[in-house]
Amino acid sequence: MGKKRVMLPAKDVDLSSVKYEPEIVQAPRLTGFLFRLFVRLLEAPFIGSLLLTHLKKENKINELLRHTVIPEEPMFKPEYPPQEKEHDVVVLDEDGKPEDRVKSALNCLPHYDPAKLWENSSAPFQYWKIRDYAYAYQFGKVTPSMVAERIISIIEENGIDKPPTPLLLSFDAADLRKQAAASTQRFEEGNPLSILDGIFIAIKDDIDCLPYPSNGGSTWLHEVRAVEKDAVCVSRLRSCGAIFIGKANMHEFGMGTTGNNSNYGTARNPHAPDRYTGGSSSGPAAIVASGLCSAALGTDGGGSVRIPSSLCGVVGLKINYGRMSMEGCLCDSGTVEVIGPIASSVEDAMLVYAAMLGASPANRISMKPSTPCLPTLSFNDDTYALGSLRIGIYTPWFNNVHSTEVSDKCEDALNLLRKAHGCEVKEVVIPEIMEMRTAHLVSIGSECACSLNPDCEDGKGAKLTYDTRTSLALFQTFTAADYIAAQCIRRRIMHYFLEIFKKVDVIVTPTTGMTAPKIHPSALKSGETDMPTTGYLMRFVVPANLLGFPAISVPVGYDKEGLPIGLQIIGRPWAEATILRVASAVEKLCGESQKRPVSYYDILRAN
Repeated sequence: MGKKRVMLPAKDVDLSSVKYEPEIVQAPRLTGFLFRLFVRLLEAPFIGSLLLTHLKKENKINELLRHTVIPEEPMFKPEYPPQEKEHDVVVLDEDGKPEDRVKSALNCLPHYDPAKLWENSSAPFQYWKIRDYAYAYQFGKVTPSMVAERIISIIEENGIDKPPTPLLLSFDAADLRKQAAASTQRFEEGNPLSILDGIFIAIKDDIDCLPYPSNGGSTWLHEVRAVEKDAVCVSRLRSCGAIFIGKANMHEFGMGTTGNNSNYGTARNPHAPDRYTGGSSSGPAAIVASGLCSAALGTDGGGSVRIPSSLCGVVGLKINYGRMSMEGCLCDSGTVEVIGPIASSVEDAMLVYAAMLGASPANRISMKPSTPCLPTLSFNDDTYALGSLRIGIYTPWFNNVHSTEVSDKCEDALNLLRKAHGCEVKEVVIPEIMEMRTAHLVSIGSECACSLNPDCEDGKGAKLTYDTRTSLALFQTFTAADYIAAQCIRRRIMHYFLEIFKKVDVIVTPTTGMTAPKIHPSALKSGETDMPTTGYLMRFVVPANLLGFPAISVPVGYDKEGLPIGLQIIGRPWAEATILRVASAVEKLCGESQKRPVSYYDILRAN
């Protein structure tokens, strides 16, 4: 019997016969000398080909891509049928002014009571929210310039750590003071631009933000790519008065899930400095979790906003693919990656999202996005809106975690939600999860290789970190036929999920299959390869990237070592309002147990 196998058309698959196959990633964990040697062998002409063929065989990549007949047509980017309108929402004008959208978002929020934090010094720990900063500025408790000086002091102190643990890769104190002074003047004149005026935001190093270069966590990209203007999302936030503190650390070119960066130093998890933040948006998540900023912008092509948000105990929103322009981002031509906000609360994520959104002209034509909306959280009783909610859970997948503490804590949050609001939890079946993972790997890997190949051909490949070189060696083995096969799988997986979304409104999983992994000292100098850990960190995030769906990670508690655990809520196409509503409800139910991180800066009280 030959190797060839033939898949049934997705519409003919009997879901009652589907059995979950636990995902096991077969690859060694290497650091130090052995890792460097392994990379050199991978890049050797003959030995490298043998090694990569073996790794692909062990993980059934070739079996899925080259030995299988897939009856579906390829889907090269997400395609959706027309979607039903969301209920109890406020419609946003994506062609209007960002500050007007932010005002509409502000009107969606619950009543603000400053006494809860400002007049109760013994209250349980909570992060300062954007509305707290706005209140402090409006009533003269502090000014943006005062806050800026505190941030500058902390960043400069952080820069002398040995070994280096930078939160920011590019920072200009003079520019920060200039932005803060302009905001302070606007408040003194009684003319703030929006609720975001004077709000400090960090920008991941793969998103353009003047006056800084965009290196993508590398040491050399600025030599071949100049930044001439802000990315569209940054420009929209700047028009609302946001203040940008600099370019945040990241896993080089987004090719990793831990946040390790041997070029500049690895950002540390504020809850445990011996642990990774998660990646690739490591700096943005750590900056928000440590209290330096209320929000940051990251990019998410394989969980890179949601993973670090979960591991650092903050909120990470992955918006629908095509919802906003990617112009000015290093990943502006891919089919799986989006820009998304990381914030200390769901309401802050909503405010930043409202300012950023707005599809590109090309995506408006090809994808026909539904009108952007936000949930009306300003009404005290969400019971009606949430009571009719149908939550999907695929139990064997949900429970496939490194420690049952993760799944147990997420299940506790679900039970609280069901008890408080009467939500219906329904069992669903998701077929071909291994095929989905492989299709995502080939899609994002091919797009990364396409982006980097010209510079690698010009000799820049030797300047990449060893873990980036490991990933790139694998990605460069994918053929055009592999890519086509992956896109055929994408259409199959889309069929399964759209059928599921006819029965449920959201799908809920843990965000990651484990809490923050330890940083091995040997990995700091030259990085590491640890694909089993990557498998646990990426276990639940892939569908939203491959299929473009909106998803959000919201904190729901901690493991016995005090490490944060996140719950992921995946929505149907264009349904950001629904996942934000559910995330807000989960936050209210689980937020009372929020812990102050070990590395936390109380920026407002310090002033």
